[in-house]
Amino acid sequence: MHATVWRRLRLMVAFADAALHYWLTVFPLVQRETRRWARRAEAIPDPALRSIALETQRSERGNYEGAGAFAAFVPMRWRATVVRAVVTYQLAYDYADSLAELPAPDRVANGRALHEALHTALSPGVPHPDYYRHHDGRDDGGYLIALADACRFAVATLPAWEEVAEPARAMSRLVVEFQALNHAPAELVASRLSAFASSAPLRGAALGWWEAAAGCASSVGIFSLVAASTRASLTPHEAAAIERAYVPWIGGLHVLLDSLVDWPRDAAAGHHSLIAHYPSRTEMACRMGVIADAAMRSVQGLPRPRQHELLLAAMTGLYLSRPSASLPYAAATTDRILGAFGDLTWPVMLVHRARCRIGSRSDRN
Repeated sequence: MHATVWRRLRLMVAFADAALHYWLTVFPLVQRETRRWARRAEAIPDPALRSIALETQRSERGNYEGAGAFAAFVPMRWRATVVRAVVTYQLAYDYADSLAELPAPDRVANGRALHEALHTALSPGVPHPDYYRHHDGRDDGGYLIALADACRFAVATLPAWEEVAEPARAMSRLVVEFQALNHAPAELVASRLSAFASSAPLRGAALGWWEAAAGCASSVGIFSLVAASTRASLTPHEAAAIERAYVPWIGGLHVLLDSLVDWPRDAAAGHHSLIAHYPSRTEMACRMGVIADAAMRSVQGLPRPRQHELLLAAMTGLYLSRPSASLPYAAATTDRILGAFGDLTWPVMLVHRARCRIGSRSDRN
């Protein structure tokens, strides 16, 4: 009993400290960065591209706030730089994804070309390819190039960027290929992602192909490496350990949680859903619980494990606080994952649910 009480108190103190850093010093930077790019999006000449950029920014606001959380644990002098890097990377990711959902003669080639901006964003000095070479609209006024440039100019200034650059780019290559194949014609998505997952460097992890594919699709490992590169003492060994933890475990959990809470919307729109490949709700709860357990274990061997633990809990709590996570199809999975994380997620869920209630009241008023 006393051990449980002390654990909860320690968690509350750690969460309160991280939350204080985030809301006071990081969230204002995220807001400033997103406002800046909203103004830039408003200047896109092509009205269709302008509308997509602005709508994507509005609907994916939570992604940018979540990306910014990685800056809460870096030295103050580097917080604005990290926020710029991770927010612009996520903006480019979401914008390219929205464009890739549109009809195109070759949707895979179009998705791959658009998402190449994510690789360029981590490659200072590399020339920009024509991201719109398979897309009808192309007059974005330099918006996608500007996002990639803002990210790569930011990361190039970080003290240990050279130590994390190659694993970060390796992650980005996996993200680009996943996103390209995920936008294949509906009847081909599963077979192409399955082939991709079978060749992905997941070090023998016992995963279903859709779980392995999820492990390749997340940007959170890149954000973790960006944040870690603010430490001049970071070693290549530590960078490799972060890569192994996030690909496939933490990144896989991230993408599967996203698929879990988005399932009603994906089903209504006819979009491919990774969790739809689980043969039953029981199997989904069991398997996602196993992945959550592995994600939690994977952070224990990382430098500054408590920071990764809190970030993992914050990410999980963010998803599981959404209303769809309590619907019948997801309830058992939600319970199983909460069981894996114990007390770590509940402070995050309380805060997020309170924000949602406040936001709902504001919208009604």
